Amino acid sequence: MNNKEKPTSLEDIPAALRDISTSPKTSSPNLQLIILGVGGSIVMILVGIGVMRLFSPSEPVISDLSPTPNLSPSPIPTPAPEEIENILGHLRYEEASPDQLKSITNDGRIKLRTKAADSFLKMQRDARANGIILTPISGFRTVDQQNYLFFEIQRQRNQNPSKRAEVSAPPKYSEHHTGYAIDIGDGKVPGTNLSENFEKTPAFRWLENNAAKYSFELSFPANNPQNISYEPWHWRYVGDPHSLETFYKAQQLQKESSVDVNKVD
Repeated sequence: MNNKEKPTSLEDIPAALRDISTSPKTSSPNLQLIILGVGGSIVMILVGIGVMRLFSPSEPVISDLSPTPNLSPSPIPTPAPEEIENILGHLRYEEASPDQLKSITNDGRIKLRTKAADSFLKMQRDARANGIILTPISGFRTVDQQNYLFFEIQRQRNQNPSKRAEVSAPPKYSEHHTGYAIDIGDGKVPGTNLSENFEKTPAFRWLENNAAKYSFELSFPANNPQNISYEPWHWRYVGDPHSLETFYKAQQLQKESSVDVNKVD
C-alpha cells in the first residue's frame, strides 16, 4: 500500500483520532428553533402559574387601601337576664323532695325540712314553757295538694283567680312547696286559725317577740311588697343558707325585674 493513499475504512484511522471531528461543529438552524421553542414554552408556563396564583381566591390580595381584616375572635353574646316568673304576686318555688322532710306532728301529717322542723319543735317547746301553745296547721305541700287548694276551693267559693290568689298561692308558686313555710295557730284560741284575728292571740304576740330567735319570720306582713293579703299565721324558716337564698334571692330578682320593666328610656 502506498503511503500517500487515504485510508478506506474506519479501522485504518488511529484509535486516538476516531472521537475527534475533523471539521468544526456548528449548530443546526432546526436545533436552535427547537431550543427557542422549548424555552419560550417554559417561560409562558411560569408566567401563567404566576398569574393564576395572583388572582387565586384562596390567597386574596390585600393592598394598603384595603381595610385591615379583623383577626380577633367574635365576642360571645351576653344572655339576657333571666325573667323572674310570678303569678298574681306569688313567686315560683321548687318542691322539696320527701327525703328532705321531717315530721313535726305525732301523726306524721305535717312536715318541714329537717332544720326547719328541729327549729320549730324547739320554739314550740319553749313557747309551751311560757304557757303558749303553738299549733302547726299546715307545713309542706306538694304541687298536687296546692292545685286542689287553689282551683277546687276557688270553684266552690265562686272566686276569680285574682281574688283567690290573695289568700292562696297557685300551684308551683307556694312557699309551702319549699318545706320551710308553716301556718301556725293558737291551741287555746282555735277559732282564729287562718284568719287575721290570729294577730290578737297570745300565740301571735309571743311569735312577734320570739320567732326571730328560732330563725322564723312572717312571710306576708301588712303592706308587703308582693301585695299578698296580710297573713299573721304564715311563717317561714330562714335559718340556713339554702332557705335564705330561696326566699331573699327570689325577692331581689323580682325587684330588679320590676325596675327593668318600668324603666323609661
